[in-house]
Amino acid sequence: MHRFLAFLFFSFTLIGFSQEKEEPKIGLVLSGGGAKGLAHIGVLKVLEEEGVRIDYIGGTSMGAIIGGLYASGYSAKELDSIFNGTNFDVLIQDNLPRRAKTFYEKEDAEKYAITLPFDNFDISFPTGLFKGQNIYNLMSRLTMHVSDVNDFSKLPIPFFCVAANVETGEAVILDEGSLAKAISASGAIPTLLSPIKIDDQLLTDGGVANNYPVEELRKRGADIIIGVDVQDSLVKREKLRNVFEIMSQISNFRTINDMKEKIPLTDVYIKPDISPFSVMSFDEGNAIIDSGRVAALQKLSEIQKLPYNKNKKFERESVKKIDTFNISALTLQGNNTYPRAYVQGKLKLDYDEPYNFDDLNIGLNNLSATGNFERINYQLIPEDGNGNYVLAMQMEESENKMLLRLGLHYDELYKSAALVNLTRKSLLFTNDVASVDLIVGDNLRYNFNYYLDKGYYWSIGVNSRYNTFDRNIDFNALSKGEEINQLEGNRNLDVNFKDFTNQLYVETLFQQVFSIGAGLEHKYLKFSSTTFNEANQNNELIFDNSHYASTFGYVKFDSYDNKYFPTRGVSFTGDFHLYLYSSDYNDNFAEFSIAKGALGYAVTPFNNLTTRISTETGFKIGNDGTEVLDFFLGGYGNDFINNIKPFYGYDFLSLSGDSYIKAQLEVDYQIFRKNHIIASANISNVEDRIYTTGNWFKTPDFTGYALGYGIDTFMGPLEVKYTYSPEIKESYWFFSLGFWF
Repeated sequence: MHRFLAFLFFSFTLIGFSQEKEEPKIGLVLSGGGAKGLAHIGVLKVLEEEGVRIDYIGGTSMGAIIGGLYASGYSAKELDSIFNGTNFDVLIQDNLPRRAKTFYEKEDAEKYAITLPFDNFDISFPTGLFKGQNIYNLMSRLTMHVSDVNDFSKLPIPFFCVAANVETGEAVILDEGSLAKAISASGAIPTLLSPIKIDDQLLTDGGVANNYPVEELRKRGADIIIGVDVQDSLVKREKLRNVFEIMSQISNFRTINDMKEKIPLTDVYIKPDISPFSVMSFDEGNAIIDSGRVAALQKLSEIQKLPYNKNKKFERESVKKIDTFNISALTLQGNNTYPRAYVQGKLKLDYDEPYNFDDLNIGLNNLSATGNFERINYQLIPEDGNGNYVLAMQMEESENKMLLRLGLHYDELYKSAALVNLTRKSLLFTNDVASVDLIVGDNLRYNFNYYLDKGYYWSIGVNSRYNTFDRNIDFNALSKGEEINQLEGNRNLDVNFKDFTNQLYVETLFQQVFSIGAGLEHKYLKFSSTTFNEANQNNELIFDNSHYASTFGYVKFDSYDNKYFPTRGVSFTGDFHLYLYSSDYNDNFAEFSIAKGALGYAVTPFNNLTTRISTETGFKIGNDGTEVLDFFLGGYGNDFINNIKPFYGYDFLSLSGDSYIKAQLEVDYQIFRKNHIIASANISNVEDRIYTTGNWFKTPDFTGYALGYGIDTFMGPLEVKYTYSPEIKESYWFFSLGFWF
């Protein structure tokens, strides 16, 4: 009898112990909703404060991103810090730092407003406005501590996410492989971000197929499910003001209808008030996160009724940050066209050397900036416990080899211009690019470039351009402009410039921002004016009509973060031309040289307040007879040909001489994003042989001031400037729109 009682006591003790250990599994399902998904972080904060331990997470789109990172080990507080420190404009739009591009790529990216695939001369459109490369890079960095986990059930919290097969429309459950790639695919918003290939499937945002995967969570053993729904609700007709809002409303029909069956499967249903926000309201992240917290607190009584151990607070350990590591090996997949040496050269990868994510991102940006890859996926796989990793890269080479690019521009010198560009990659060699610009408008121009990119070896380039414009200028500008107010009578001439230039050059790069080059140049110049005689007949007054041959060398350094509105960095250019031959229209040619250089510095000492300081100079050595290549100062603009230079306070080409020195100070206040108020002052001396006479060091002869407003648009800068010079007591307005070309 005693043995029987002891057996019963022991059995009930085991049963009680088993029941105590086997608490119900709590699952968390997080829906998609773009920026509105940041509300998930607010909900997670409340769950952590209450000590609720999550046993399984399933998510879609932003729910997959938040859920996947939480499952990998991040706390809600850490997620809050991560997303508050993220610039979503840069992240989503694949904005590459300017320093990641070669000089050729910089010029390429700062000229065209629209780029379209044009293979076989057939216009098509990209699969998404952006590739999503920056999102993937961030996700890969944040999940490096679990990069060796291929089975998502082995994560600190078991996890899965949902994507949609673009070809079939079916939901695809992602629960193994690369966590960074899976959550990036689930969050690839259609039309905004390009689909991602996984296991030969082309995947896009899971919200298209299953935006609230509560059923799958039930199948995986979740006994109790907490659900956070940040999907849109249907809105009234007065809020349907454009085609995008109507399309969004239509796409919400299915997901809202599906929730009729999904809500009953949810034990604690949390619906934050995200009505004031859109899927792109990332700049209101704190308010969205707070909306999630408020919604969770409203459900606090239901949360506290859940069967979890309330006496044992659930606390998460901080994710161990990996700052430096060694890459011991590189594996590549998918690089069928571009050789291993090309990829490794762009990565600037040295094995068994200290490496960090900044180094890796610079290399990845260098590869992305080439435009040769649709997407670059990678994993850092631990090789041992000593900080050595294998960099496993999967490359998706771009299938687009021909591009059609468009641009518009207006300024006070070239007037209106429309740009049509045709670019062909891999024309003769794997890593070459040929590009031709046709510019139509008030002045017909063209520009042809062929560039064979050899990376950090000597690259080869060919350039041919034709440039022309007409300008009414002060006659004294052709007579050096030293006494600009002294000539009586009609001092203005309508002058026509024609420039046809061909170059063959080689150059090499150092760290993407530093370049040295040399080459040969042929130049045809015609500088003329139309006058009228007493019989009112046209007479062409020709100042020069000659061919020139020269050799040249140059050095460039450019670490500016923006060409038009730089906030930090240094820029330096030096150029030397030796003119050896001329067809000599004026019969006065002798060998001469032109040297010029410019140095600029930008710094932002206070938020939104930037100071830019620059100085430049140029001078001729030798032959005084050839004046068409002298320096002409005045006006405002960029990318002028030959030795035409901008100078506030004077009209275009108002000042001239065979040498000059100039300094400029600008204060740029960004009153709000991409809107700039700029105050400028410049001084200069312009005359012949300024360094021989010593006049370069005297009080400036010419000064000018400007106040302007600029907007950085997708078409390029939109700027208006009011300028004034105290010497001539005249003012000028300058207006420009679009990238300069």
